[in-house]
Amino acid sequence: PARHFDTKTTEPISFFLSGLEELLAWQPDSNDDFNISAVPLAKRQPPLHSRRPRTLVCHDMRGGYLEDRFIQGSATRNPYVFYHWRYIDIFIYFSHHTVTIPPVCWTNAAHRNGVPVLGTFITEWKDGEKLCEAFLAAGAEAYRAVAEQLARIAQHYRFDGWLVNIENTLSAGAVGNLPPFLRHLTAQVHSAVPGGLVIWYDSVLQNGALRWQNELTEENRVFFEACDGLFTNYNWKEEHLERTRALAGPRHDDVYVGVDVFARGDVIGGGFDTDKSLRLIRQHGLSAAIFAPGWVYEHLGEENFLHNENKFWSSLAEYLPTHSICTLPLATSFSLGMGTSRFLDGKEEEAGPWYDLSAQEIQPLYPEHKGRLSTSCCLQDAWCGGSSLRVQGTIPAGEEHMAIRLFSLQMPAPPKLFLTLLYKLEGPNPEEFTVALELTTWDSGTCHEGNITSLPAEPNGRHHPRFLPAPPPGLAKLLATCDRGSHGWTSRCYELDLQDCSLRDLSLLVSCHQPSPREMPFTCLLGEVRVLDAATLAASPPEVQSLSASQLWWQ
Repeated sequence: PARHFDTKTTEPISFFLSGLEELLAWQPDSNDDFNISAVPLAKRQPPLHSRRPRTLVCHDMRGGYLEDRFIQGSATRNPYVFYHWRYIDIFIYFSHHTVTIPPVCWTNAAHRNGVPVLGTFITEWKDGEKLCEAFLAAGAEAYRAVAEQLARIAQHYRFDGWLVNIENTLSAGAVGNLPPFLRHLTAQVHSAVPGGLVIWYDSVLQNGALRWQNELTEENRVFFEACDGLFTNYNWKEEHLERTRALAGPRHDDVYVGVDVFARGDVIGGGFDTDKSLRLIRQHGLSAAIFAPGWVYEHLGEENFLHNENKFWSSLAEYLPTHSICTLPLATSFSLGMGTSRFLDGKEEEAGPWYDLSAQEIQPLYPEHKGRLSTSCCLQDAWCGGSSLRVQGTIPAGEEHMAIRLFSLQMPAPPKLFLTLLYKLEGPNPEEFTVALELTTWDSGTCHEGNITSLPAEPNGRHHPRFLPAPPPGLAKLLATCDRGSHGWTSRCYELDLQDCSLRDLSLLVSCHQPSPREMPFTCLLGEVRVLDAATLAASPPEVQSLSASQLWWQ
């Protein structure tokens, strides 16, 4: 069927639904299997419902369902990717189709990095008015059927809920049923999808008029109270934020203040001035909804996209509370889900562009310190996948090392950890540097390294895992790369014993052999990092049972 498969290539594709009839007629179908997310939502700290200002990203690009619709990837040169997942809380896939089901590759990439994904339910213009009459004004049975279908769709494709965007005027009969519709949808989504969400876009008022408020008001509050959050329109000033904060009360972090990166209309900030909007939003303790950050790609061009993307997000980093990983194992080769080649074990296996966000790996923090440190993606060389992480920095004169924070962690440390690292030093004199991993723990009186008789950890909780020249017995297969690099990559294994500790940060430690009177610039590519709990490695993995294959097409 054309909905599920591309008519030119027959490849499986992601799709949307148009109109009320298609929504109500939808039911699970065996052709759907490709569209069901295969990656469960990873746990992270702090969890979404904690009371702190959040950051939502709403992705709206050229009508949606571009190359990202190809579920098994495509040979796209310079595609759009998003990878600053550590800095955001919620990802919305937006289009102007009635029911926007997020392409499964986005759900997979976001979930792997702990971010929930929402689809969009939108009605607009004259057609929208008719649609709303048909399902809202018609009464409880009709609007409950729509709510239940939307919840079923999210549950079936394993994404996390909906943005509801009613952008047309409503009759008295329709608007009267809108709050009970939202309440029913929210209840259904909560019960069908663990951690599910419904967010309302600031558009119609309780009298049915279409009038964007740019804030929470007495006129739109009834919709905010019926669901999990309000996404405001973009043309606000500081007084709007003050009034919103006062009216929202304890739910102020459920108000996502809209920021249009394209800066359309009378807005504060946008483009590389988006930080101005965020500064004000955070001063009032509100959450932010960053709309169309694809501006970086669409406006500044595809060629220099990765450089500009890092510049854009690092300009906002001060206002974006980050998230910590809270489960082991942690393993990543930093691949963005795209590349100009495919690499395996440090060797180029296949040249040519590729794009598949489902293959994106866990993404790190991307720390930047002007003039002293930058982290970016390197497409020219990788250990596995399409890219490695390039860390460029300068060790100041007279200092011995520099620690580059890759991941924030928040979990109890197991008694024994194994860590592995694959790296490649570039530049004129790589022999002047050594590279290792550093783990920090939260400062507590009880935490110490090794067994009970060994000394407590350094007071700042910095731990330097012991280098293992060869893998320990029984783990030779998993840690086979301990002592062998290849194609210029160096491989290292480490172990660390901790007691009563809580993990805090994983950093890359770059040192020079002795302090130098001059600054020491370095470039290091990271190909893979793993942090493993020794106890779970010792247990044999469960056997795969009852494997079946379907939808095969041999070429």
